[in-house]
Amino acid sequence: MARPKTPILSKPAIRGAALTLIDRDGLEKLSMRKLAQELAVQAASLYSHYRTKEELLSEVAEEATTHIDVTGFDGGDWREGLAVWARSYRAALDAHPNLLPVIAAGPGRREEALRRADAVHGGLVSAGWPPRYATMIGASTKYLVVGAATNSFSRGFDDDVRVYQDRYPNLSQAHRLAEVAAEIDEDSFELALTAFIDGLVPVYEKVRVRHED
Repeated sequence: MARPKTPILSKPAIRGAALTLIDRDGLEKLSMRKLAQELAVQAASLYSHYRTKEELLSEVAEEATTHIDVTGFDGGDWREGLAVWARSYRAALDAHPNLLPVIAAGPGRREEALRRADAVHGGLVSAGWPPRYATMIGASTKYLVVGAATNSFSRGFDDDVRVYQDRYPNLSQAHRLAEVAAEIDEDSFELALTAFIDGLVPVYEKVRVRHED
């Protein structure tokens, strides 16, 4: 009987298997040994492609955030840029919630993440925001997005009406939130994002740097 062929490994295949494992079992379950089992290879084979789990996670995060869009800043409208960036950022986190701690930790040395950070900061400064404010706006947007992706407000309530009857009269409909959780969470994010951007407008009028032609 012929010996089975050793599976051909590649970086994309390793990243894909790692992300599948993370999505299914959680970030804490990822190890090079577990990943090797998923790929039906020896753990040593993985190290010829990735020296450490951290290096692998960095590239997995890069791939998972490919569709975060910062092109909204290209036209010079900082409000449009923030809205497009924030929505696509949240969508990327929502697609892979178990990867959130890695993505939310910051760009580190990830090339694409640094490119996006540069585009966001540059777009805000080019639109007239002072650099310090551009930094704070970038940070504030991240806090809003990561907070929205961390957990569902609506799914945090029990669906048993008896929990709320009599004792919590202002929460008499809380048991129904789970039924419309996705809608409530989406609309709540949009409300917060709109309020955030609208609230920045008067600040912008006070602090903006006027660019001379």
